[in-house]
Amino acid sequence: MNPKKMGALVIDALEDIKGKNIMLINVSKLTSLFDYIAIASGDSNRQTKALANNVREKAKEAGVSVYGSEGEESGEWVLVDLGDVVVHVMQPAVREYYRLEELWRDGKVEFPKPEKTEKAEKAAKPKAVAPKVAKKPAAKKPVTKRASGTAKSRSTQKRTTATAKAKPAAKPRAARKPKA
Repeated sequence: MNPKKMGALVIDALEDIKGKNIMLINVSKLTSLFDYIAIASGDSNRQTKALANNVREKAKEAGVSVYGSEGEESGEWVLVDLGDVVVHVMQPAVREYYRLEELWRDGKVEFPKPEKTEKAEKAAKPKAVAPKVAKKPAAKKPVTKRASGTAKSRSTQKRTTATAKAKPAAKPRAARKPKA
């Protein structure tokens, strides 16, 4: 089986048992030992063991040789060697500590697809729509200038504005003439 199909088989096996943060990295240009590294997380020892076991079973069903596996005793980090694909199943704390993704960062990430991941993130983010509320424009305070050309202080402006706002008494309206 070619390595790319084997990588797809591994991803399917990991997704069957609800593996988290699954990555498939093409490292064929970085090493001649294997072509792909698959990395996944399991929430507990039991889940990491189950993930690794499912990968082995699916590989055997597809006719892929399983060259070995390690770490099943503790279940914190289980490695399954399929020849062209090496699978690492880890608990989140162990994965964070060893950071295999950074070690192989020069490899090409093939799963999750980078362009699909970006589109999914954009689609998942709700668009923030600001409520359309008609706002009244803020009233501008009149600025008066002194004879010297400098502006008055705010406290002086307030006093001046307050007195200027006082309206003069309204003129009495002229009486309407009756229509003839």
